[in-house]
Amino acid sequence: MLDTAGNIIIIVGIILGIIIILLLAYTMYFFRFDQKQKKQSVLRNYPLLGRIRYFFENIGPEFRQYWFDSDTEGRPFSREEYQQIVKTGKYKRSVMSFGSKRDFDGEGYYVSNAMFPKLQEELKVDEDTIALTQRYLLIKEPLLTGRVEELEEDSSLAYLLDDDDAVVIGPNTEHPFVAKSLVGMSGMSYGSLGKNAVKALSLGLDMAQGTWMNTGEGGLSPYHMEGNVDIIMQIGPAMFGVRTPEGKLDLEELKRKSEIEQLKAFELKLGQGAKTRGGHIDAEKVTQEIADIRKVVPFQSIDSPNRFKEFDDVPGMCDFIETIRETTGKPVGIKIVVGNINSVEPLAKYMQETGRGPDFITVDGSEGGTGASYQEMMESIGLPIRSALPILHETLKKYGVRDQVKIIASAKMFTPDRIAIALAMGADLVNVARGFMISVGCIQALKCHTNTCPVGVTTTDPDLEKALVVEEKKHRVANYLITLRQGLFRLAAAAGLETPTQITAEHIMYKDNEGSVHSLKTMMEDIHQKVQ
Repeated sequence: MLDTAGNIIIIVGIILGIIIILLLAYTMYFFRFDQKQKKQSVLRNYPLLGRIRYFFENIGPEFRQYWFDSDTEGRPFSREEYQQIVKTGKYKRSVMSFGSKRDFDGEGYYVSNAMFPKLQEELKVDEDTIALTQRYLLIKEPLLTGRVEELEEDSSLAYLLDDDDAVVIGPNTEHPFVAKSLVGMSGMSYGSLGKNAVKALSLGLDMAQGTWMNTGEGGLSPYHMEGNVDIIMQIGPAMFGVRTPEGKLDLEELKRKSEIEQLKAFELKLGQGAKTRGGHIDAEKVTQEIADIRKVVPFQSIDSPNRFKEFDDVPGMCDFIETIRETTGKPVGIKIVVGNINSVEPLAKYMQETGRGPDFITVDGSEGGTGASYQEMMESIGLPIRSALPILHETLKKYGVRDQVKIIASAKMFTPDRIAIALAMGADLVNVARGFMISVGCIQALKCHTNTCPVGVTTTDPDLEKALVVEEKKHRVANYLITLRQGLFRLAAAAGLETPTQITAEHIMYKDNEGSVHSLKTMMEDIHQKVQ
């Protein structure tokens, strides 16, 4: 017995000795290698400590996100903002307790409440459309073991607009687009997102009913049509999905696309908040399937031109819009980024003089997201949405053409109060992108452009895509959207209004750092004077 024990000790000692020798050899090798390499200065002087430094540098973002940033810090979304989206999608609730973490001493916008708010039964909401989804019920959340949850069926109002309040885009076209939801999905292409993400979004939006999804400039994929959701097809300067081999607009293909019942409108992408340049997608994300959808060469990087080659002024753009509208019979809009106080004036003036123009204008703020762009574009170009939206609205009013066109606002419209403020600033509808990404599992890894998204949202790698379970995530998409719309009706009721479409600048107040209060209506009037 003692011999056996002694043998075991000897064997373990030998194994440990071998491990120690290998570790020493490994350490000495990299010590000498690091001293001789010419790429990194820290490693040449501090070989071992330098590697430890780079290790902690690499895991720094995760430590800051989960440990060191406060609940209201962090960008693009703070922990509190992120968790609010996750919880509304997962639990279909937006209830909080004890008190807000908002800095009420700082500047900001506030919804003006009425002394006598509306009752639930006084709201003008579609009482007939019911949404059937699934949501989690949190039973308990112990510290050391996993939370206990139950998945349950849920039935609720879809919180759509009453028929009388529905927003009609392109009323004079052959096929007007009628929206009973004030909230839809912003442009996100298949290729930028993986197929499971697009499927979950399409199915979830369909479950929520009454809304739309924008394809992004990557073209219409079969995954966008997985659910029976209304679709706005975005066309960028590269004409993905409706292009000839030479990159020109293929009118026959455009006509074929327009005959799809789900496809309700087209949008020409002139700009995007995070990149007022053409789009980009790396070669590894351009699979054969994506290449076929976009009508490009597979496994080659794609760069969309900075602008359409077909036009370089407002009259030319309107000619192009007319061509698409006449070919398809459906509304045609544009997506823009406002650069200054006079950016929209040439378009508004031309619309006044000729009666021609887009059926809708999507205005994106510079704080909007993207799958891939450059630092200088993300952080320096274009105005934020709360500056851009009033300029667009007031410029169109100045030239008397505001009623000819609908405005869709986008850029961080991820909570009901943000949406309400946008409506008050002149938006008819709003688009949401990253809120929906978070609802299908995005953890803000900031790796959208690398094809290595760890949760399968922004990747076409099958091994990574499998992390996203469509059958589960589609319910979170629906719950998130329904909760947004429900929140809008709550805010409208608090302001003494029957429906969110009645929210105007009169219902929003702005408090500055000094504590002084200003009406948004007065602020909008000041902007109106500036665009004169």
